Amino acid sequence: MSDTDQGAAFRLEGVVKEFGNKTVLRGIDLVVPAGQFVAVIGRSGCGKSTLLRLLAGLDAPSRGRVQLGAGNGPQSSSARIMFQEPRLLPWARVIENVEVGVPETESPAERRKRALELLNEVGLADRADDWPGVLSGGQRQRVALARALASRPRLLLLDEPLGALDALTRIEMHRLLESIWLHQGFSAVLVTHDVSEALALADRIVLIDDGAIALDVLVSVPRPRRRGQVELGQLEDEILGHLFEGAGAAAH
Repeated sequence: MSDTDQGAAFRLEGVVKEFGNKTVLRGIDLVVPAGQFVAVIGRSGCGKSTLLRLLAGLDAPSRGRVQLGAGNGPQSSSARIMFQEPRLLPWARVIENVEVGVPETESPAERRKRALELLNEVGLADRADDWPGVLSGGQRQRVALARALASRPRLLLLDEPLGALDALTRIEMHRLLESIWLHQGFSAVLVTHDVSEALALADRIVLIDDGAIALDVLVSVPRPRRRGQVELGQLEDEILGHLFEGAGAAAH
């Protein structure tokens, strides 16, 4: 991986998150080195998205500590989040939507240049002057990805951004995400329900069950990975086994 110094290491120490009387995260301890791609999986309501919001600095832990890089907490300039919905501005052209993500400290010319470079990287340079409404769902997510990367984040947070896409478009986005991550060297955290997607993209998979880490496994299968590889199938069986065991325990 090139430019691994661009990634941000982070750690969570004894992180608890409560909403009223409900405890969503229960003492999360997690250390992630710079440049690693982590997938966080689990059933709905297990605390995956809450964990992502803590890393983004959108929420604060009730107890414990979140540390990004050398600082004492999340740094908004270091992390960007990409949601399931593209959340593009319908009244702004594609290139203007990407420019929104470029720091305002840069000149208008530099902002435009950066936006065009990113649109080229996601394969949409020829759609720069189009309106978001004429793009397909996959194309809109590519624009959202370009916007998220516009500030050169050291940590990219992905909250099920591919969940609404069809199967073929998702595979294309997997390849695009992997290519950009390998090239730019940022750290990445992907929240997903899809174990196959997690295995396609991640160096490491963290399974959260009932607000706690139930499984933390490295994915050592070399890249590029191929769908249907025996090693990936074995890992998927192991992870699904943990998921179903957790579901069975919850039912009793």
